[in-house]
Amino acid sequence: MKSAIIDLGSNTIRLCVYEHDGNEVKTLLERKEMAGLANYIEKEQLNEKGTDKACDILNQFIALLENFQVEPSDIHIFATASLRNIKNTDTVIKAIKNNTNCDVELLSGEEEATLDFIGTTKYLDTENGVIVDIGGGSTEIVIFENRAIKYATSIPIGSLNMYVKFVHKIIPKKEERVKIRQTVLEYITALDLAVESFPSICGIGGTIRGLSKLNNSIYNLPGDNSDILATHIKEILETVNNSHRDTLTPILRNIPDRIHTIIPGMIIIDTIADFFNTKNIILSKYGIREGYLYERIIKGE
Repeated sequence: MKSAIIDLGSNTIRLCVYEHDGNEVKTLLERKEMAGLANYIEKEQLNEKGTDKACDILNQFIALLENFQVEPSDIHIFATASLRNIKNTDTVIKAIKNNTNCDVELLSGEEEATLDFIGTTKYLDTENGVIVDIGGGSTEIVIFENRAIKYATSIPIGSLNMYVKFVHKIIPKKEERVKIRQTVLEYITALDLAVESFPSICGIGGTIRGLSKLNNSIYNLPGDNSDILATHIKEILETVNNSHRDTLTPILRNIPDRIHTIIPGMIIIDTIADFFNTKNIILSKYGIREGYLYERIIKGE
């Protein structure tokens, strides 16, 4: 059967269409639209323009799904920090229902982290490790042992909300970078985490995907390389240090839609990597949407 999953995020709204028979899964379609919903938050509420933008994108996706003969009952929409970290969540969800005739499932931070783990470990051949998912409005950290969750949490910092909060131009200045890093550290050190070292981090989310493209281009690595050295992250952060066009060329060539969020996102992963004494980040192709598919849809069947 076919199932469509729409991930309503703070920075992007993503659509994935899957064909599945038991545990056999094939991806038929992937689409994304940059929504930047964090830019439409006023007084901790998503304003009408932001709500309308979300509805417009959802309706575009729903119209597209008619061509794939996906039944309305097989369209699943979930929201994470985009709607979780605002005060008018219920109002926005009702507006989406009225404008799209679709329900939105709001995931808690713990649910988001758990689904990250389920989706990632389906294809991850390791017993122990740490998963980090950096989105536009939140970051999820999952520590696992013997392929079971030991610790899972979500912190309300992401590439887009850090940009909105601290950055005045395109690329954060030195003092703005310090503020982002301090904010990340404050949240991490406040967590109930034992002091552990992880040589590698399994990274998921738009920031890590964008970073992987940038890393492969700058260091002349194969396009399918998924290994990012922590030292490369620091070098790129040092190189992309202003808003001059020549400095921005690698970003403009590889991930132009993330020109304003990639550096805040890289500061987040760099700070987390330092905390865990990590040497490299491994990009996972699978994450929360695959976790949602297996846990909410396939498992239910």
